[in-house]
Parts: sequence; C-alpha cells; structure tokens
Amino acid sequence: MIEAQTNKKETLLKNLEGIFQKCEERAAHYDANNLFFQEDFDELKEAGYLLIAVPEEFGGYGMKLDECTALTRKLAYHAAPTAVALNMHIYWTGLVADLWRGGDTSIQWLLEEAGKGKVFAAGHGESGNDSPGIYSTCKAEKVDGGYKFTGHKMFGSLSPVWDYLGFHGQDNSDPDNPMVIHAFMPRDTANYEIKKTWDDVLGMRATRSDDTILNGVFVPDALIVRKLPTGFKGMDGFVLGIFCWALMGFANVYYGLAQRVLDLVLEKLPKKKSISFDRPSMAYNGVIQHHVSEMIMEIEGIGPHLDTTAREWSEGKDYGGAWGVKIVATKCRSVEGSWRVVDKAMDIMGGYGLLRKAGFERLFRDARLGKIHPANGFLAREFLAKAMLGIDVDEQPR
Repeated sequence: MIEAQTNKKETLLKNLEGIFQKCEERAAHYDANNLFFQEDFDELKEAGYLLIAVPEEFGGYGMKLDECTALTRKLAYHAAPTAVALNMHIYWTGLVADLWRGGDTSIQWLLEEAGKGKVFAAGHGESGNDSPGIYSTCKAEKVDGGYKFTGHKMFGSLSPVWDYLGFHGQDNSDPDNPMVIHAFMPRDTANYEIKKTWDDVLGMRATRSDDTILNGVFVPDALIVRKLPTGFKGMDGFVLGIFCWALMGFANVYYGLAQRVLDLVLEKLPKKKSISFDRPSMAYNGVIQHHVSEMIMEIEGIGPHLDTTAREWSEGKDYGGAWGVKIVATKCRSVEGSWRVVDKAMDIMGGYGLLRKAGFERLFRDARLGKIHPANGFLAREFLAKAMLGIDVDEQPR
C-alpha cells in the first residue's frame, strides 16, 4: 500500500513538471487578455494537483504543508497567478486535513467533497477590514435552521469554477459578545451574485478575483463550521490553520516568482550592452554586480525561513500561541524580500524591463500584490510587536 501510494505521488510530480511548463507558456496571454487560467485549471485538476493536500483516505495524496508549499513555489515560478488562485483551494483542504489527522472530524465532509473533485474558494476579503478572518463587515443573522448572511466580499479568486465558497460573517446580536460565523456556501445557493470587478487590475489578473455580493444568503447549520469570538481570542485551530496555510502559500508564491525573476536577470544581463562601458556586457558593472549580489542574498535567506516554518508545522512542533507570530513573520519577511528582488531587477534591466516582450513588467506587476496579501505589513508589525510585548492585541482602541 505504501509503495503504491509512493508510486502514485511520483507519477503526479513527474506529470506536473510538464504541465507547469505549459502554464508558463500561457501566463502572458492570460494577463494581456484579462482571462481566467481555464486551461491551466483544467489540466492541473485532471492531473490531481487539487488533491495534493487531501488525505489518501479520501482519494488524495496526503501531502502536508511542507510538501504542498514546495509545489506551490514550483508552480509560481512558472505561473504565479495560477499558483496563488489554486492556493485558495489547497489551503482549505490542507487545514481541514490537519484537523482531521488531529482527531477533529467535524469538517470531514469537506475532504470527502474535495476527493470527489469539488473546488473550494475563499471569501474573507472585505473593504475596510484589515483583520480578515477574525472580524467581518458581513452581517450574520441567526435564523431557523442556519444563518443568513448579507455583505460584500472581495478578492474571490477562482470565481468562475468554485463549488463551495468558504467565508465568514459577524453576528452582533449580542453587542457584548459579537461572534464570527464561519460557513461554506454551495454554488447553487440563492441570493448571491458574482460581480465582475477584476478586469485590468495591476497584477495577478488570471486569478479572476471578482467580488461576491451576499444578499441575505441562507447557509444551513450543517455548513456552519465555527462560531467563535471576534478578534484574536477566537483563534482556535481552524482559524490558525487558515492563517498558516493561506499565508505560507502566499509567501511561497511570491518567493517562486522572485526566483524566476532572478534567473531571468542572470540569463539576460550578460547580453545587456553599454556604449560607454568598455566591457563585453553590463554584467561587469560593479554597481550592478552589487545589486545582483543583494538579490541573491535575499533569495538565499527566504527559502530556509519558509522551509523551516512549513516543516515544523508539518511535524507538529508545539509553539503554542507563538505560532501566530512565526506564521505572520515568515509571510511578511518572505514577500517583502521577494519584492526587493523584483524591484532591483527592474532597476538593472532599465528601459528594456518596461517592454511587455521582455517579460519583466508582468512579473513586476504580479509581485507587487504580495505585500498587500494578508497579513499586510502594517497589521503584521502591529501584531508582532504587541504579541511579543505582552499587549492585548484585541484591546480597543488600537
């Protein structure tokens, strides 16, 4: 049985190498035409990529966080928008698999559905909410048999293909004890609309991260997976798992993108000429060499940080409440370092980097979104400082 599963995984990884390359070939076309990555999605789903975090017992490959993020990184090297969008599905299956392995079978149905090919997306983004997941501007109202949700969700990657939207709303019926209600909405639910808002955005265009408007959507109790206090005091294993799997996925996407940009610079810089520089290429310019060395040092530092955090989570290392600090710090440090790599690349390539045919401007636009992904730099630094100084992160006013 173990040998058969090993062979199954090896076959998947071998097949993905060729598919990742095809994703790279289509990336510029998707970006230029504001198209969803449909061909990428179809081929990756058919190959089994969406099952990587699903336990073997439910028809998947049973990969934990370290293996999944390594694959996310590889896909992002070739097609970052494809990787970041599929991360939304992978993180749901991954965090629920972690809970299931730990004995919490309350959301086992999600793994069963994922094993049957169902696709999960995330609806946590909201305008004016810089603390997604632990607060919500979406209204949750208790009604007979479930909850009714009214609100405006943003950044709904996978909008064209999801079967379930995992999201949250806030029940303020008891002003002294507001609760965050986490739910999953099937696609055939009534009273919602997907509003196309993702045309001509700065970057990550192929994700098709349109808005979702909830107009009194009813979700039955069976699909309400958590009712938790607002703020960090409601950080149970489910919410912590969202943060870990989502943020670690984001971090690896932008790291994979930065690796690609560095490789492009190393490939193209030796061919860059200067009429006033009596050398075979600009690669001999000492200032440019300094920039390249700084890019390399960033890359060399990010990878081990990401790998260590993912490995320790996968091994079940007990950091207690400090896990939140480690996850947020890892994401923030990784995406900011990756951005510095990409930004320096544009300095080095100069005017050539502005041309679409060069390939840099698209990657530059995609890379800029990394710092915006939760937790952004502002929230990250506030949380890290307060947590380590022993200040109540839920204290109001902030």
